[in-house]
Amino acid sequence: MRLSLIPNQSIMRPTLLLLFISLLFNAGVQAQEASGKELLGAWESTFLDGQGRQSKLTMIIANDYMSMLAFHPESGEFIATLGGSWRADTKDFEITYEWDSSDSTQVGETQKMPYSLTGSILIFNRDKVWTRVDDNSPGALAGAWEIIGRKRNGVMQDLSSRREGPRKTMKILSGSRFQWIAFDLEKKQFRATGGGSYTTNEDGLYVEKIECFSRDASRVGRSLSFDFQLFKGDWIHKGLSSKGDPVHEVWSLRQ
Repeated sequence: MRLSLIPNQSIMRPTLLLLFISLLFNAGVQAQEASGKELLGAWESTFLDGQGRQSKLTMIIANDYMSMLAFHPESGEFIATLGGSWRADTKDFEITYEWDSSDSTQVGETQKMPYSLTGSILIFNRDKVWTRVDDNSPGALAGAWEIIGRKRNGVMQDLSSRREGPRKTMKILSGSRFQWIAFDLEKKQFRATGGGSYTTNEDGLYVEKIECFSRDASRVGRSLSFDFQLFKGDWIHKGLSSKGDPVHEVWSLRQ
């Protein structure tokens, strides 16, 4: 079976949702039964796009929330993303979509599907493989975060009211990978995303390398360094953006 995503084409194409289901549906191997917690961390896979190019899939599964990102690894060209809240037992994985850049009609819908896990390998459809990247270590920031504060013109803005609102800016991190997403639940609108790898150290240094940026692929390949601090469960994030602008943000784990 040839999987493909063909963005911005007039012909019929599978959405990222269909690709996601094809990777997670009808596992054809005998494998150990896994609990939801064993899925936490980052995963990766590959597929051929509509032009026959090898493309990359990354998936981050954090407590209660997950994200999936498709892009071309050489150029960082964005293809699609989806994600939302999830739950799992030993046999079934269930996701309620909060964003889907390929098919906004999926937002608010719930999809339930069987899954299986053998060690660090997920095998679906007999010939498709997800490989574990990490198990939420070694980085210090694994989780699903949403922004609750941002300093502008020397004044810290309180954005905590967004936690109850439809507009979301969130970051999902495993132990080595990150993805940020901006979306609107009420309008079922995906706005922007970016992702890549990251590291933290004991001196409070957070370094991320951008592998994909939906709004500006020219930023792909850049490494950005920030100071980070965990204070009363919140993540204090300071440094310079990819544009060189000062950044001072406060993030809190999604509830």
